[in-house]
Amino acid sequence: MDLISHQQNTNPSPTLQTLNTSTLIPTSQSLSPSSSSSSSRYENQKRRDWNTFCQYLRNHRPPLSLPSCSGAHVLEFLRYLDQFGKTKVHHQNCAFFSLPNPPGPCPCPLRQAWGSLDALIGRLRAAYEMNGGPPETNPFGARAVRIYLREVRDFQAKARGVSYKKKRKRVNKRDVLQPHGQSTITNYSGPTI
Repeated sequence: MDLISHQQNTNPSPTLQTLNTSTLIPTSQSLSPSSSSSSSRYENQKRRDWNTFCQYLRNHRPPLSLPSCSGAHVLEFLRYLDQFGKTKVHHQNCAFFSLPNPPGPCPCPLRQAWGSLDALIGRLRAAYEMNGGPPETNPFGARAVRIYLREVRDFQAKARGVSYKKKRKRVNKRDVLQPHGQSTITNYSGPTI
């Protein structure tokens, strides 16, 4: 099911950035190209991602307008991008399931990494609002999209043996026990009088 038509690429696994965005016709909804000459890497990536998503909407059957786009369409877009992924995600019946560094090749598919999808959704969410979309109807912030990203993260963590748990900030016990500015001598083994 090829929803986005693009020119044949010599790279066998193109990423989101290598899709044919150079031939896009800027719409009133796309980011202004004049700002890209002096903008940051993040802003350039956000513009490319936004143009790719707008191209996806135009090539959708039937074509979609941005106001009619929902969280379901965003999920469809994310699933479409999986075919361009570079991260090996093992099936549960694969011998290498839950091994962080498998010793050999396997037929499991390549997918988009959770971190890439999460960053992409963040950029698209910002681009939607930057282009005049109201935050309360932002399809990239839909509950279904958040649930999908959480499920992808959890499954990839199990399949690849990688932990995505947040690290807790370590607290110095001495700072917690002692009021600020006071010091005590601990483990003093000098002579007693």
